[in-house]
Amino acid sequence: MIQAQEHPLLDAVAFTTTFPGPLGQLEVPADIRALFDLAIRPRMQRSDTVRLAVRDLLRHGGFKPSGRSKPASEYLVKALEKGWLSPERGINAAVDALNAVSLHSGLPISVIDLDLAQAPFGVALCPPETSYVFNPAGQEIRIDGLVALHDASGPCANPVKDSQRTKTHDGTLRTLTIVWGTRALPGHAAEAAAWNRSLLEEAGATTADVPVGGAACGR
Repeated sequence: MIQAQEHPLLDAVAFTTTFPGPLGQLEVPADIRALFDLAIRPRMQRSDTVRLAVRDLLRHGGFKPSGRSKPASEYLVKALEKGWLSPERGINAAVDALNAVSLHSGLPISVIDLDLAQAPFGVALCPPETSYVFNPAGQEIRIDGLVALHDASGPCANPVKDSQRTKTHDGTLRTLTIVWGTRALPGHAAEAAAWNRSLLEEAGATTADVPVGGAACGR
């Protein structure tokens, strides 16, 4: 179970995934990467309503979701336009499935390697002067006031950029996924999570619910 700090807007949905082998050895189904196309009309659709609601969610604690700190779901549009993601180019089954759902649902989604993190897990706003490294080059992001997933060592994922400390890699076998939904969009996060899970199961993985407890998510 993930304990959640009280939050008036957050509607987070979480699940774990167990893969049949290391991510680096798994073939990504073509149907997943085929979703890296803004011209298609899949089961969920991004919109300005979703974009603004997500930004309001991130602003609640004082964080400014703009520029290089915009929600990850908005960054994915640029990634497609730049060719960093395409039907022929992705990362791995866990991240590709997440990115496809995040792109079209408009919701940020985080994924961490469960074997690189340590319980207990919680969701809470980050205190002042909080930062972490988010890429292999050692670049840091300041996340003061941003809602984030925390493990025993501190924040490890958020709706903007996940920590390098717990990111997936070629040897990843188990993951924890968080869909960063908002109460302003009832049911949207649950639908995105269900879609994400169906794509992962198509890739041969098994998934399981993880309750997110506390007033934050109305659970």
